[in-house]
Amino acid sequence: MKRIRTVPSAPGSRSLRVAVLGYWHVHADDYAQTVVAHPGTELVAVWDDDAERGRAAAERLGVPFEPDLTALLSESGAEGVGPVDGVTVTTSTVAHREVIGAAVRAGKHVFTEKLLAPTVAECEELLTEAERTGAVVVVSLPRLYEGYTAAVRDVVESGRLGCITYARVRLSHEGAVTRWLPDRFFDPAPSIGGALTDLGCHPVYLVQLLLGARPERVTATYTAVTGRDVEDNAVVVASYPSGAIGVVEAGFASPTPFTIDVFGTEGTVSWTDTPRRLTATGAAFHSQDDGGGSGSPVELPVPEDSPGAFAQWVDHISAGTRADDNTARAVELTRLVVAANRAAAEQRAVELD
Repeated sequence: MKRIRTVPSAPGSRSLRVAVLGYWHVHADDYAQTVVAHPGTELVAVWDDDAERGRAAAERLGVPFEPDLTALLSESGAEGVGPVDGVTVTTSTVAHREVIGAAVRAGKHVFTEKLLAPTVAECEELLTEAERTGAVVVVSLPRLYEGYTAAVRDVVESGRLGCITYARVRLSHEGAVTRWLPDRFFDPAPSIGGALTDLGCHPVYLVQLLLGARPERVTATYTAVTGRDVEDNAVVVASYPSGAIGVVEAGFASPTPFTIDVFGTEGTVSWTDTPRRLTATGAAFHSQDDGGGSGSPVELPVPEDSPGAFAQWVDHISAGTRADDNTARAVELTRLVVAANRAAAEQRAVELD
């Protein structure tokens, strides 16, 4: 296997030179600001297939706008920009295969918004090409690295809940109602889907973390409360060989607390971000002083967050290592999202490979 091209990380060495590819996604500016804030990275340029949008973003960021993607990704880089080491990708989802493909073929490291690509086959093609050229790819799956996720997973893996029977994760905002979410997010051609394909990715990969990456089958119900061309209200149900059920809830039409609930034969564990609180029930969480019964919910401590996806990307590049766990989860995320979209469209249960 070709060794990953690294960027020196010793004191006094140069920073990783990063360009933004695409300002389509609402998180584009968040990732650009993360590049600016990280001590090991330097923002050097913006490219967008919409020149007006790209120029406006570049002007706000104080970096050049480069209209020629091929030049930007070339070994010497575009005139006035110079060579780049890596890119953040926040184009439309449908453009990921082309844009990320161009970047990894050029040996550029890639930090990308989810989904990695619209299909599993395209994800695998991109990762194979990245391995060939030595490009490090990391997909932004931020809630995997939060302290509350680690705490919930630790409880599940400890066995204190008994046999896990059910896990539910809900994430929803009001972007379709208050219209802060751009209209382009409701165009099925560039976005590939609606609330489930975008926001629902986070509950999907969390359910997969807790119950397993590959359920046996999925069903899905999508509705459009605001009458858009894609769903703004979605529920996906995943059935596992153990008998456990995973439920994913996502929406653009209601501001609700982010919640994780896991149920077992001997107890439960729940997280909510409003207020930020992790609680558990069951005999394993109560002392003999209260009879050893289930009692009222017990509040559990939440550890510090792990380094985020972007910081991990930079660390992998510096160390010459690959983000195999992240990319494997990104592929399985795509597999389940594709199956859910098909289940909703065909109004039937879809078996996973």
